[in-house]
Amino acid sequence: MRDTNKPMPIVSVENIAGLILFVRGQKVMLDVHLAELYGVSTGHLKRAVRRNIDRFPSDFLFQLTTDEYQSLRCQFGILRRGQHAKYLPLAFTEQGVAMLSSVLRSKRAVQMNVEIMRAFVRLRNFLAAHKELARKLAELERRVTDHDAQIEAIFEAIRQLMTPPPEPPRERVGFRVRECPPVYGIMGKRR
Repeated sequence: MRDTNKPMPIVSVENIAGLILFVRGQKVMLDVHLAELYGVSTGHLKRAVRRNIDRFPSDFLFQLTTDEYQSLRCQFGILRRGQHAKYLPLAFTEQGVAMLSSVLRSKRAVQMNVEIMRAFVRLRNFLAAHKELARKLAELERRVTDHDAQIEAIFEAIRQLMTPPPEPPRERVGFRVRECPPVYGIMGKRR
């Protein structure tokens, strides 16, 4: 049990950004990570969400499937060895995290929510920069491909110029007799 009288230090944006996962094509944070950041138990966080479930539509909050959970456990090691989750985790989208701060009304929740929103914004900017970089890279690749075709045509023209033309067949040198071949007949038969 945590001592609630001690203020917990605010976690850096970089550490929070490491807790943001991509599930079902969305950036989400899991209930276990949010509970740790907010300084509450996962059970307390889930009870607060259940009491205010009308504030969390499906695009704010969803529960992971067993396959998604197993995949995350294998990829990121969500649970440490010996820990077991009785229920599947809840995944909060950016809007769900914002709504969560209104449900958890502690000063720490408000402070952490600000840091979490900064982490989501930083991640969004990072992804936008990579999309721009990917677009420029594709454009450069297209240009190089076009130039490659042109360069290949130049090399082919140079190869044709470097190869000597095929020599015409030469006539044999020397004396040739142009006689009609003798006609031989079969003996005993006349023509």
